[in-house]
Amino acid sequence: MLWFGQSLSWLSYIIAYLDKISIIAFGDHYIPYATMQAKSFIPGKKYVIFRVTKYFSKEGSAIDDSNNMIKRNLAIMWFANFFIAGSMTMVLPFISLYIQEFGDFSDAYVQSWSGWIFGITFVSAFIFSPIWGRFGDRFGRKKILMISAVGLGISIMLMGFATSVMQLFILRLIMGVFTGFIPTSQAFISTQTPKHIAGRVLGTLQTGSITGTLMGPMLGGVLADLFSYSDTFKWTSFTVFLSAAIVTIGIRELKKTPEDDEVSKVYSSKEVIKHITGHPVLLIVMIVSVLVQVAHFSVQPILSLYVAELHGPESIAFFSGIAFSAAGLGNLLMTRKWGKLGDKVGYIKILIILLFMAGIVYFPGGFVTSIWQLVILRFLLGVSIGGIIPVRVAYIRQEAPLAMQGEVLGYNTSLRFLGNVIGPALGGMLSGFFGISSVFFVTSALLILAGIIMLHAWYKHEYAGHKSMSKVRT
Repeated sequence: MLWFGQSLSWLSYIIAYLDKISIIAFGDHYIPYATMQAKSFIPGKKYVIFRVTKYFSKEGSAIDDSNNMIKRNLAIMWFANFFIAGSMTMVLPFISLYIQEFGDFSDAYVQSWSGWIFGITFVSAFIFSPIWGRFGDRFGRKKILMISAVGLGISIMLMGFATSVMQLFILRLIMGVFTGFIPTSQAFISTQTPKHIAGRVLGTLQTGSITGTLMGPMLGGVLADLFSYSDTFKWTSFTVFLSAAIVTIGIRELKKTPEDDEVSKVYSSKEVIKHITGHPVLLIVMIVSVLVQVAHFSVQPILSLYVAELHGPESIAFFSGIAFSAAGLGNLLMTRKWGKLGDKVGYIKILIILLFMAGIVYFPGGFVTSIWQLVILRFLLGVSIGGIIPVRVAYIRQEAPLAMQGEVLGYNTSLRFLGNVIGPALGGMLSGFFGISSVFFVTSALLILAGIIMLHAWYKHEYAGHKSMSKVRT
């Protein structure tokens, strides 16, 4: 409560500020705010104003400021992720063509080095993701975002000056060291977001990177046609530096207060790993991350070959782009909705449903007879795959203490990159020995296996929880 004496001007100022209060109590008087006027106050009499925390206490102001900051940060990080994801995919369509400019190489040499140059980024990212996550927990995630963006920008820019295959290989290796911007942005937004809306917010954030991924290859192809491959790398780096600039200037990180034990506590890496292994469902969620990425990336390298097999040699690049983009479109349309649904019914339930859906959708891919059948299945795949990342991150947000969330998400990202390395190798091996259709069958089996593992872990955890609760009651 606040006590005021005869200072009517100060009292009127306070009341006028609170335009959302309908009734205010003055001692024994309850006066509707809409009819309140200065003459309602009697000079010399003390009045009691009951403060409504939501609107005008210090706590309420802090909450409003925090909510505004979170919305601002989400909007800025959406655009930053859009630029980063677009930049990272701009150059993928013509890496093999860029290698050919370095010398008169055989097709086998170009194909081999294209695979190594593509995959080495994921190897270094696999190693460094938990390290960046831990640094983010200790020193602030905004700093890590800035370092990651600048490192990415420099490495991509230098690729435009490369004169040999080995130089390009080394720069892609260095690029992987700094390929932590998007997962760090997920941790940054996740730790600021209330748990009950984490899925929806993270789904919204993911649409930024999905949109960038969809538009990146197309824009990269246009730039390569207008200029040259080397100039495209240089122009691409500009968008990464732009992301670094808007993050540096625009976002604000919520300050850690010493009173907040959950945030201020420092966990060792051993304690973080112990926390993960001590929560079976969380551990399974992270293991499932590997299986999902292996399944998803096993098809990526051979998709263009499959399109050529279905459609013929005419306009392969165009129809391959449609097949790739169909999954991205389904992903874009549904990722936020899956996250929102996870907020309501539970993240693990939605994750299990999506794993089985993806497994079922993948299987018919081995039997398609036309390009448009494949495109439809790719769209449905995007619909099912789209929610897996946001509900997975939202679950980690729910289960991991704030002070270790960055490192836990770093381990999860590291496992995803491991799947990115294994997937293409597995897909190439299967297609070489058993044909392209076999890749779809094995991929389907992996996703259904992941769903079964997740269902078993969740059911066992839920059953054990209910059983222990019933024992306590008896």
